[in-house]
Amino acid sequence: MDTAMGTARDPEEHFVPVADRDELDRLFAESAEQPIVLFKHDFACHISANAYRELAAVPGEVPLIDVERQRGLAVEVASRTGIEHESPQVIVLRNGRPVYAASHWDITREDVTRVAAGGE
Repeated sequence: MDTAMGTARDPEEHFVPVADRDELDRLFAESAEQPIVLFKHDFACHISANAYRELAAVPGEVPLIDVERQRGLAVEVASRTGIEHESPQVIVLRNGRPVYAASHWDITREDVTRVAAGGE
């Protein structure tokens, strides 16, 4: 199956679960080398399901925090970025800081792809 932005991938390979705070530390540090698209997702929410479909078309891996199971990590992201927690929510990190955030129906593959590629 093809998507608007290329060949569809296996979601389990595209969305990479964030396991713990150490992994979150690694992602923030890695954002100095390349942008990180961080997705806070609720598997039981239909709005989040729409955001999931949108982000499935974004190039590269997307680290995913399951907000139902990992509430502490979701709150930690809010604390580190200064961006109030919402779900679903996408935050693009660059140099350890947020350069873009969107939530709910405002999450689009086009915007996230543009920002992650360096466009603001």
